[in-house]
Order: sequence, then C-alpha cells, then structure tokens
Amino acid sequence: MIASLPLVPLLCVFACAALFVVLASIKATQLADVIADRTRMGEALAGGLILGGATSLAGVVVSVNAALSGDASFAFSNAVGGIAAQTLFLAMADLLHKRANLEHAAAEPANLFQAVMLIILLSLPICAMAGPDLAYFGIHPVSVVLFLAYLAGVHLSSVVSESPMWQPVQTSETRKDDPDDADDAHKSARGPILRFAGLVAIMAVGGWVISQVGATFIDRFSLSSSLVGALITAVVTSLPELVTTLVAVRRGALQLAVGGIIGGNTFDTLFLVASDVAYRDGSLYHAVDITDLYWLGTGLMMTAVLLAGLILRQRQGPGRIGIESVLIMAIYSTALVVELTK
Repeated sequence: MIASLPLVPLLCVFACAALFVVLASIKATQLADVIADRTRMGEALAGGLILGGATSLAGVVVSVNAALSGDASFAFSNAVGGIAAQTLFLAMADLLHKRANLEHAAAEPANLFQAVMLIILLSLPICAMAGPDLAYFGIHPVSVVLFLAYLAGVHLSSVVSESPMWQPVQTSETRKDDPDDADDAHKSARGPILRFAGLVAIMAVGGWVISQVGATFIDRFSLSSSLVGALITAVVTSLPELVTTLVAVRRGALQLAVGGIIGGNTFDTLFLVASDVAYRDGSLYHAVDITDLYWLGTGLMMTAVLLAGLILRQRQGPGRIGIESVLIMAIYSTALVVELTK
C-alpha cells in the first residue's frame, strides 16, 4: 500500500511517521528520568538501557524488515549509519551545554565502560566480514557472540554503576546524578513504566512505516541501499536520540544524555544480530559490500574519539565545546562528503 503512493503523499507519510517517533521520544525522555530516580537505577544506566533501547526500536524495525525482504546492505547500513549519526548528535548537544564541555560535566564511570563495550561490539562484525563465510541455520556464529557480549556488557555496566572502582575528579562544572525531587524517589515507578511502554509501541509502528518508505525510495528512484540506509532511514530513526539528548541536556540530566547516546549505540549493534537472524540467504556479514564497512569504520572511529573525550574531560575547547566534539563533527562531515561523491 505504501509503495504505491505518489511521491508527495509518500513524503507526507514519511514525515508523519518521523514526527510521531520524535514526539513520543520527547515524552519518553521525561519518563526515563523519573524512572531512573524512582528505581534508583541512576541516569547513566537508565539512559543506556531504558532510554537507549527504546529510542532505538524504530531503527531495529527498519533493519529487520529490510533483512526479511532480502536487502542485506539496507539492513546493515541502517544499523551502522545510525551509530555514526547518534554520536554526531552528542557533539551537537555539546553546543547546547554552554557552561562547560558536556563530556567534562557528565563524568560517570558507567558511560566510560559502555563506550569500551561499544568498541568491542563494533569490532565483531569486522571479524565476521573478514573471516570465513559461515552460517548455521542461516545465522553467523559472530551474531551469537555479539548477543552474548552485549548481555555481559549490560550486567557489567550495572556493576560499574552500582559499585564503581574509581570516581571522577569533582570540579565546579561536574554535574552529580541526584534525583530531581527527593520525595519523588519514594514514589512508585509502575505508572511511568506503563506510559513508557505505550510510547515504545508508537515508536515501533513509526519505525515500520519508515522502513516501508525507505524500501520504496530504493526501488522507485534506483538509490543504493547503503545510501538510503546510512543517510536517510538511519538519520530519521535516530532523530529520537537527538531530541532526547537535547531535552536531557536542557533538563540538566547530563549523565542521561551521554548514557542515552552510548547505550543506544550499544543496543544498535543488536540490529545486526536481529538482521542476521531475519536474513535467510546465509550470513548477513558476507552479503554486504565495502561501502557498508566504511560506515562501520566511521562509527568505530567516532566512538573512540568520544571515549577519549570522556577520559580527557577537557573543560573548555574551541567555541566552548570539547575538542572531541569538533573531531566527531569533522569525521562525520568527511564521511558524508565521501558517501555523496562516490
């Protein structure tokens, strides 16, 4: 039905789906902050697990739907392109936080650990693509390893958050993760959790619509799957991360903002696991081409720069943002130019 729509109605459907996803994500950010306080989970962990996973749901729907239709490149590039775009959004949020470099103010051991885990998880698909073409029941063994590594990372992130073995140096610009309302911490989290689940369902439906429109773009305009996946559907389905990050920064929930991006990116690696399961023509990793690996490398580089910034904790950089934010924007801009000039 969507594929048969004329261009203007097709674009309207695309815009409406994106709008619903973004509006749902704004409310989800507020609820995630409340849930973090009422469950005593902490902003960094709530951002990485709850908010990061929820705002990534639209993207995983796109990748799985593309894999089911047999377009491995679309599924893969949507996943890795989203990781690069979301890391860029964190650099953009740094512009909004005027007092100090965002990575300096949001000092949190759990965010450092999740960034390390993300680098590990992103390295596994590279190993799969460079290794032998294996598939058992249509699933590459690396997908199993990636999923188990993610679960181990979630557990260890919780350990790091609850019992950190080191503490960042506290400065006048360091924002502590304290409940916004001390009385609110004693209230039940059931209501916010149920409302949060409803918003997640809205984002999932929006993701399905976006995937249908993206596939239509590929077929109707003869666009490459890598281009549509990395620069259209990945960016659009990543808009919730941009909105939630900006909202979190405005609310002063800096650990939630940084944790949401890093945790969302970590969750996005599971797009590849789900896509490999959904792709029935063998290993997903051996069905993609070098352009998809290019965006994976870009996301890996941007994550490494972000981790360096979290460790360096520069107070003020060029234009009041950290040097890591400048480098992240430069890396993504270069990758964008290269992609568009192929």
